[in-house]
Amino acid sequence: MSPVAFQLPGDPNTTVAAALYAAEPDRSIDALLVFAHGAGAGHFHPFMTSYAEGLSRRGVTVVTFNFPYMEKRRKTPDRAPVLEDAFRRAVAGAVAHRHVRASHLFIGGKSMGGRIATHLAASLDKWPEAPLPSGVIALGYPLAPPRSKRTGDRVTHLRALTVPTLIVQGTRDPFGGPDEVQEAIAGATPPPPITVLPIEGGDHSFGVLKSSGRDQAQVHDDIQDAVVDWIKTRCKARAA
Repeated sequence: MSPVAFQLPGDPNTTVAAALYAAEPDRSIDALLVFAHGAGAGHFHPFMTSYAEGLSRRGVTVVTFNFPYMEKRRKTPDRAPVLEDAFRRAVAGAVAHRHVRASHLFIGGKSMGGRIATHLAASLDKWPEAPLPSGVIALGYPLAPPRSKRTGDRVTHLRALTVPTLIVQGTRDPFGGPDEVQEAIAGATPPPPITVLPIEGGDHSFGVLKSSGRDQAQVHDDIQDAVVDWIKTRCKARAA
């Protein structure tokens, strides 16, 4: 099923494009994922579309969108407050869409998009008029840019999360591997409800080396299966 394009609400300077990938009707698991792109590519990047399509085939309704800077074709991402506001408007617009009927809301994204989703989950006092998120999904959490001295704080809010969160992280990710994510949240009291799913041999986009002998398409299929299984578990937990 082809995605349905629509515009998210906002003023003329911040209105951005979005796309709805409806869940396969006979496989719907009554869940909506608002899925944000990474820093360097918009919501129609092949990674974004392949995951949105794959998850919708597995029963999850997915809405993708552009952040304002991407809509204006700028290379430099907006500051965090602008990204967060755009994401909240995306959530409100997705939930209000006439073709969305899901009872369970999830937020997430690729790299920067996943990080901003965790920002939203850590500041629920600013949540829009929408159901509270049942979970957060971060595909390749960017602990720090490659070769940086890891300046800036991308960890403290993770340690304070109360919303169940799934972080899918490649073991070759130059932004930080699964062990580094675990180390970053270790010792928090109470421990945040974060599950880290390691992707053996995967880079920041879960690409594996040809020398591994693994089929790349199968790697992505397995990740999408795992994400949907996690979403199903969270839906059951919220319904109980």
